Amino acid sequence: MYFDNDECKRYARNFALPEIGVRGQRKLKEAWVLVIGAGGLGSTAVMYLAAAGVGVITIVDYDYVEESNFNRQVIHTQVGVNKAKSAEYFVNNLNPHVSVLGVDEKVTPQNILGHIDGFNFIVDCTSGFDSKFLINDACVLYKKPYCHGGATGTQGEIMTYVPGSPCLRCLMREIPFDAPSNEEVGILGPVSGMIGCMQAMEAIKYITGAGELLTGRLVKYDALETRFQTIRFGRDKDCPACGDKPSIKLSIDRYRPKK
Repeated sequence: MYFDNDECKRYARNFALPEIGVRGQRKLKEAWVLVIGAGGLGSTAVMYLAAAGVGVITIVDYDYVEESNFNRQVIHTQVGVNKAKSAEYFVNNLNPHVSVLGVDEKVTPQNILGHIDGFNFIVDCTSGFDSKFLINDACVLYKKPYCHGGATGTQGEIMTYVPGSPCLRCLMREIPFDAPSNEEVGILGPVSGMIGCMQAMEAIKYITGAGELLTGRLVKYDALETRFQTIRFGRDKDCPACGDKPSIKLSIDRYRPKK
């Protein structure tokens, strides 16, 4: 796979990096990445994945742009447009060498396997625990690497799963019914931007083989204290998703918070 003159100029700084170089850039160009959610996290992740030269990016989101999104969802400019389609428009303008598709759809237990099939890496940029647990379980069952990210208020978190590593359910078995929403507590734009950047970096590291992935590590970010905390954790043999005797089934009832 070759690079034309425009790509050689566009990716010159990537080529200069010994950890990436021509070989790594070729891997990026050949990669297929799925981003689920085009909100605060997804906006930033999509932007940097496209800028880095990931060859195929698909974005899935059923939500539509509102005025309250503009403080953090930096790729959207028009109210009332589907976020996945808005992200597709943004990527087409940012990097014509990327093949991008925006899908106006909600991921469900019925369609999740169809969405993740064929992709090298999945980036979870959703905001609800039901979607996050669904993506985790599907990736574990389908042996797909993915990056989990979350941001609320002035704090965020991120971890990466690859087949054989601990998954999200090793940290948290069930959906917390009392988890606050961003509508309740608010969210500061740079917080979701920071986590979205890190999610894009995890995808790039996985694709190119550069660096060390956040497997078995949950990184928590406190924006007001400018502090990162790393929580190391191992695979739980009793985990219902990735344990020795998995019991997870992709059913709608499974992804309803338990009260």
